[in-house]
Amino acid sequence: MITRNTIRIAVILALSTASFAQLGGNIPSSSDVQSNTRPSVLTQVGIDQHLGEQIPLNLAFKDEHGKDVLLGSFFNQKRPVVLAMVYYDCPMLCTQVLNGMTSALGVLKFSAGKEFDVVAVSFDPRETPEIAAAKKKTYIDRYRRPGAEQGMHFLTGSQESITALTKAVGFRYVWDDKTQQFAHASALMLATPDGRLAQYYYGIEYSPKDMRLGMIEASEEKIGNVTDQLILFCYHYDPMTGKYGAIAMNFVRAGGVLTVLLLLTFMIVSIRREHHGPDGHTV
Repeated sequence: MITRNTIRIAVILALSTASFAQLGGNIPSSSDVQSNTRPSVLTQVGIDQHLGEQIPLNLAFKDEHGKDVLLGSFFNQKRPVVLAMVYYDCPMLCTQVLNGMTSALGVLKFSAGKEFDVVAVSFDPRETPEIAAAKKKTYIDRYRRPGAEQGMHFLTGSQESITALTKAVGFRYVWDDKTQQFAHASALMLATPDGRLAQYYYGIEYSPKDMRLGMIEASEEKIGNVTDQLILFCYHYDPMTGKYGAIAMNFVRAGGVLTVLLLLTFMIVSIRREHHGPDGHTV
């Protein structure tokens, strides 16, 4: 009997063969691979998912006011935390990450400081609280939500704290002497209220729907509504894509439950009508 796994393997092999054919019909040799490797700087850059692992909350940073704070002071508030690893003087990519984050959060009915918190951490130890304060003002003005001042935090810190945090969340970056900039990937992380890594969102544009569902899951469904719970039943988070996808079987189950409920409702209404006459009196 041909199983689903057999079909999947066959499809993968077929697609792989087609891809190699487009490249000239031959599987590349080791020398070909070596000649096409990424520049050495980029081999050190990436994001390794550490789902379910605990963020070290005892790390010391400074907030945008220059006050010494522990990372844990922004957790344990019964709210999930959106974590952004950036550096504030980044000429391009970090700004796009923060822009994309703010745009997505601006669509949500959830608000920073109420249903969730945002913690941006600079991985450049040279940056100061003054730089962080200016960056925070930019995004508070863009976000335009009441209470956002208490729900969005922009931190700076020592190399020791930065290294410990980036290692914990799987964020790999490197200083590039040629460009005099940091080479790094782009993503947001979502953590539970007690600091466990729940989800990763890649790129510079983020789906408000995925972030909303992720926040609900990370909060252990303490936020959101009944509709959200139904959607979560029919969709699941895919760590490979950082997005939610439909679960066909759960759709079928949900449809079956709905059908049963409709039938029960119809039967109850019909029985009541049989026991009451047209004038409303019991027959």
